[in-house]
Amino acid sequence: MKTPVATTKAPAAIGPYAQANIFGNLLFASGQIPVDPETGIIPEGIEAQATQSLKNVKAIVEAAGSSMDKVIKTTVFMKDMNDFAKMNAIYATFFTEGQYPSRSAVEVARLPKDVLIEIEVIAEV
Repeated sequence: MKTPVATTKAPAAIGPYAQANIFGNLLFASGQIPVDPETGIIPEGIEAQATQSLKNVKAIVEAAGSSMDKVIKTTVFMKDMNDFAKMNAIYATFFTEGQYPSRSAVEVARLPKDVLIEIEVIAEV
C-alpha cells in the first residue's frame, strides 16, 4: 500500500500527482522545480534554482520522516548541460560526503514553467 506525503514547505503539486509516495520503506518524490513555496517566486540563475529545487526536495524527504543522507537515487533534469558544474557544486552541499546517492543527470528540451532544473529522488524511510 502506498502512503502519500505532502508538505506546505515545498510547492504544491501543479497537476494530478502527489509530492511523494511512500511504498514499503521507500519514498518516491516527484520532480521538484525551483518554486519558493511561500512566495511562488522562481529565482534566476542555475545556482539559485538548484538551491531552491534541493530545498524543496529536502522538505519533502523530511516530511516523510527521512533525511537527505537516506536519499538513494536522484535524477536531475537540466535545461543546459553547460550548467552541470555549477549545479554540481550546489548539489554537493545538500549531501554528506561518503553518503552521496546514485545520480543521473540529463539535458532536456523544456521543463515546467520554463525553469532550468528539476530534481526527483528516491529515499529510504
